[in-house]
Amino acid sequence: MTRDCIFAADAEPETALSSQGPDKEADVADRGSARIAPAAAVAAAALAVSACGGGGSGSGGSPSAGGGTPTAQVRRPQSDDEAARFLLQASFSASTGAIAAVRSEGFEPWLDREMRQANDVSAKDYFEARGFDRVDANRYYNSATTGDWMIWSQLLSGGSAVRKRFALALSEFFVVSLNDINISWRGPAIGEYWDILNRNAFGSFRTLIEHITLNPAMGVYLNTRGNRRADPRTGRVPDENYGREIMQLFSIGLFELNQDGTPRTNGGQLIETYTNDDVTGIAKVFTGYDFDYSQTEFFPDPVSPGRTVAGVDFARRPMTADPSKWSRPRTEGFHSPEEKRFLGLVIPAGTSAEESLRRALDHLVAHPNVGPFFARQMIQRLVTSNPSPAYVGRVAAAFANNGRGERGDLGAVFKAILLDEEARAMDNAANPAFGKLREPMLRFVQIARTFGVGSASGNFAVGSLSDPASRLGQSPLRSPSVFNFFRPGYFPTGTQIAANNLLAPEFQLVNETSVAGYINFLEGAVGMTAGYLRDLSVQYAAELPLAHDAPRLVAHLDLVLTANQLSPAIRDTIISALDSVSVAQTSPDADKLRRIHAAVLLVMASTDYLVQK
Repeated sequence: MTRDCIFAADAEPETALSSQGPDKEADVADRGSARIAPAAAVAAAALAVSACGGGGSGSGGSPSAGGGTPTAQVRRPQSDDEAARFLLQASFSASTGAIAAVRSEGFEPWLDREMRQANDVSAKDYFEARGFDRVDANRYYNSATTGDWMIWSQLLSGGSAVRKRFALALSEFFVVSLNDINISWRGPAIGEYWDILNRNAFGSFRTLIEHITLNPAMGVYLNTRGNRRADPRTGRVPDENYGREIMQLFSIGLFELNQDGTPRTNGGQLIETYTNDDVTGIAKVFTGYDFDYSQTEFFPDPVSPGRTVAGVDFARRPMTADPSKWSRPRTEGFHSPEEKRFLGLVIPAGTSAEESLRRALDHLVAHPNVGPFFARQMIQRLVTSNPSPAYVGRVAAAFANNGRGERGDLGAVFKAILLDEEARAMDNAANPAFGKLREPMLRFVQIARTFGVGSASGNFAVGSLSDPASRLGQSPLRSPSVFNFFRPGYFPTGTQIAANNLLAPEFQLVNETSVAGYINFLEGAVGMTAGYLRDLSVQYAAELPLAHDAPRLVAHLDLVLTANQLSPAIRDTIISALDSVSVAQTSPDADKLRRIHAAVLLVMASTDYLVQK
């Protein structure tokens, strides 16, 4: 991804990139220490440009797809840069300890070990430990805020970071947004969705898509919950929302693909994967489901006497088509009994809801489009916005067969993405057509994990950071729509990206407001001084001994934040800015921290950081 392609903060309106920010919050960021202000001014100048994204070319054999012990010679990084670059693709941060471990173990053994780690604290564990799933006067059952706290606690802290990184990428493919889950216990409901992604991150695509389909949060988000069979008397027909999106977004996409992700054509025209008749047919499959209340306890409402509140259990259990388990049990359900036809599959009339679902999902997952459609987007989220067809093809091949004859092994897909020669080739770190813009939420997570975040309450009480003017401009599990924060085929018009026929999905979040807003966010985030981050703190234990030596401090930050990808010019600019305020080895820690905060801000505001190579 080229860092020379310019998006100016005062660009003409027709060249500005669109923003999809959700509703704005009222609180205004605390600007932090005045001593950082000169550094912020330098950072603002650095952010007058934002880099373009692109895809590289690269060749090389496909890595071992399976999770077993590799038979070939173990490949190890030849430098700290190479190890850090791998870590920043596979995880959220690159500590010096992790860099040493990857260099010692090698890419694949290290990755195998990390992939075996289960989530150390699940979302369910989080809610239970903090009492956020109890019916009491706090009315957590009516709050979405605990959902934000949960996901920030998952991302900012704890082990199993590799698993969580892939789960986060999956959350941008199988999108559910906390913005639009209007049910009781929506925090635990989105927590169960997150736990599903974690449990299945290296498991079966087929299992994952079924669990996602029956998840209550998804059921509410895309209208599967309460979806009823047709009624000729009233003209009611099954809701088509989930039927359309499971094809368009969660499995096969809009157009037929070759196995390398390139579009198939007929007479020069793209070939659509499905028709409206297919949508109508598959919609009947997703009828008759509702919440499972069979194990749900009801409690007196502590705020409204005479009312009852359902316990949290129904928000976590898979939806059911058994009407005896609904809140108002019935003798018959609402599943469509008639024949269902779509994508060449015929499900006979009278087939049960459970069997119809099984056959439908089996048929979708077997579709040849799923491998390349899914592979390309996962590569985009983790490595580069424009993977070569050969790269997509190798990852799609791992989806089709993990080396043991199994289709849809997500662990094999993840390894194929990260161990592919196109991802690992160090010359791509200097390739102007390779890389991706770092998502704003990943930048914040990197600050927290790199510099030892702590939470005063233990809750990681950070709310939505979606507002691009006064916050970060992105918040996990709060996509503005089912189409994610950005489209996989997005490119900003009127830029070198477009002129070079490249894609840059994350640039859909970039505009004049978000560029300035990010600098303001950094100013409050590097020391966690912003009011809305007051529950958090960072330690900078490894950086304090280097604070008096600007070149050494910048060299350290360059390694752990960018994998040593700062250009000499940007390094020199940052060092010069830091040297404008004298700090000695004997200076108080407060003075050292101000210099460290300024250094981190300047690195993370630079185009060399913003574009991940």
